[in-house]
Amino acid sequence: MEPPESPSQRLVLNRLDTQFSNESSRSRYRGGPGNAYRKYLQDLFTTLVDIQWRWTILVFALSFLMSWFTFACMWWLIAYTHGDLEPENLKPDSGWTPCVDNINSFVSCFLFSLETQHTIGYGGRATTEECPEAVITMCMQSIWGMMIQAFMVGIIFAKMARPKQRTQTLLFSRNAVICQRDGQLCLMFRVGDMRERSHLISASVRAQMIRPRATKEGEYLSPFLCELDVQVDDYNSNIFLIWPKVVVHKIDASSPLYTLSAADIIHERFEIVVLLEGTTESTGQTTQARSSYLPSEILWGHRFEPLVSYSKERLSYIVDYSLFHNTYQVDTPLCSAQELHTFTEQTTAVFDTDYA
Repeated sequence: MEPPESPSQRLVLNRLDTQFSNESSRSRYRGGPGNAYRKYLQDLFTTLVDIQWRWTILVFALSFLMSWFTFACMWWLIAYTHGDLEPENLKPDSGWTPCVDNINSFVSCFLFSLETQHTIGYGGRATTEECPEAVITMCMQSIWGMMIQAFMVGIIFAKMARPKQRTQTLLFSRNAVICQRDGQLCLMFRVGDMRERSHLISASVRAQMIRPRATKEGEYLSPFLCELDVQVDDYNSNIFLIWPKVVVHKIDASSPLYTLSAADIIHERFEIVVLLEGTTESTGQTTQARSSYLPSEILWGHRFEPLVSYSKERLSYIVDYSLFHNTYQVDTPLCSAQELHTFTEQTTAVFDTDYA
């Protein structure tokens, strides 16, 4: 198998899931087993929660319409087989006892079906004791109507309350940057939460790199995923996202970026997927926001602009989100972290020899 031709092809994420859209460079899932649609229908509840609102509303309306129509047909059959629709039995002075009062056409059957399922009870139509099958049908429709309402209300509530909507206020920087921090090359990106009153509890950040890999036996693994060690400030545990944070990955000997220089990254084929997970304080639900960076979205020799400042007038810190994506250039070696480490060791060795 040959590697993909385009180095800008996004392997995992569709940026429609993040803050920026670039559909031309994002791939889609295609194909799958022939019974894929049947698999989705087997998990109907999750499917209806995941689909777009217009389809959910359509299914919501059709479920009731089909139920009303189906039971209307049953009521019409009951009335027809019992003789309630005969012209002589429809006369007020005929003395005939129908299964359902005031049923004289299919339209009236449909209206009675609607009234029965939703217990509207206008008082014009009612089931009599004449037909046991009518009593059984009324019980069946009442139970079925309650089931449909419970199912559809659950879908609507789950769709409105799902934590995916919380990710709309979780931000990732448009670009990742590579620059030196404390003398070591680091890959950095910025994350932030725009909500002021409802913060993420026990928030954590992860980063994974996806790139092709060839084994010693000649097997081509694509995509191949490896974890990137990241930290925020001076700790690796859960972060307190009260203001935007810069997430740092130190490019050391254990990093897959260790041998890549500024020129190498341009021609490499990989994708760095970043995930921000946490519990929403107001709802207690776990939410996850995702984004990713292609080689063309990594700026070598840049650093993020500070966006937190102290206001003497308000006596508090202010976050300027208009600077969230801004970077500025800094002097950064264009060689790889491996070459920089080797050069630093050689320079240190020469310095120690001269002054020994």
